[in-house]
Amino acid sequence: MKTDKLKQLKNPVKNYFIMLIGLVIYTFGYSAFMLPNKLTGGGIAGLSTILYYGTSCPVGISNFVLNAILILIGAKTLGKRFAINTIFCTAISSALFGLFQSIITEPLIANDLLSNAVLGAAISAIGVGLTISYGGNTGGTDIIILMILKYKNIPYGRISMYINVLIIGSSYFIVHDIQTLIYCYIYMFSYSYVSDMVMDGYRKTFQIVIFTNKPKEIADRITNEVHRGVTVLKAYGWYSKEDKDVLMVLAHRTDKQDIMQVINQEDPDAFISIAKVQGVFGKNFDELKREV
Repeated sequence: MKTDKLKQLKNPVKNYFIMLIGLVIYTFGYSAFMLPNKLTGGGIAGLSTILYYGTSCPVGISNFVLNAILILIGAKTLGKRFAINTIFCTAISSALFGLFQSIITEPLIANDLLSNAVLGAAISAIGVGLTISYGGNTGGTDIIILMILKYKNIPYGRISMYINVLIIGSSYFIVHDIQTLIYCYIYMFSYSYVSDMVMDGYRKTFQIVIFTNKPKEIADRITNEVHRGVTVLKAYGWYSKEDKDVLMVLAHRTDKQDIMQVINQEDPDAFISIAKVQGVFGKNFDELKREV
């Protein structure tokens, strides 16, 4: 019982710690490679950047105010936990924007907008992907996107791209430079691609098929220790001419290593087939939503 309570306590702490790491990566990438070069990204950070270029209002302040408005709009739809996570991420990211903006005043890569746009996109997207994969978000348009994802299966990066096209396009009226605008769009497409890649990696699911002489022992341990369901398939071995119980398990990326350890401990001679699956819908996996 104490072990279960300890796990319940550790999981939220771990999630918030990884969210924090993700937000540090995200805000650093944006502040170091975008802001000093007058490049604009998408989302509320992009709107805050446009306000900064036009009015000199620090990105951290406008980021916090605009996010606070959207949190009030989205909290009822997305629930209490989402609101708490969003408030946490918004407060942290706004403070980090203020910190990095005061420290980094010159471009890290001088006279190379392409490198700044690509590096800014890659680093920011890794941070955002990490944050969202552990239950957080960067607020702003993520609130709108996650409200859409609650009801429809559309890739995060695609929705983000549609919204950000409009936001980035509006930066032209402040910057008045077509070349800069093109690099902003390079940032946007790179960001969308990398963020989808990072989140798909964390959502990765495996189908594990186990041929073993100890099906009961392995199935019991996977069920009781890893807390994953096991399906027993009745099979017939043509070579051995014997009836066999074959185990099939659907598991998240984080459970795979634990399952492999159980199999190795119980039956080192087991024959195992592992395949990545496109998606798993149902209890303890993804919710089935209406496709668009």
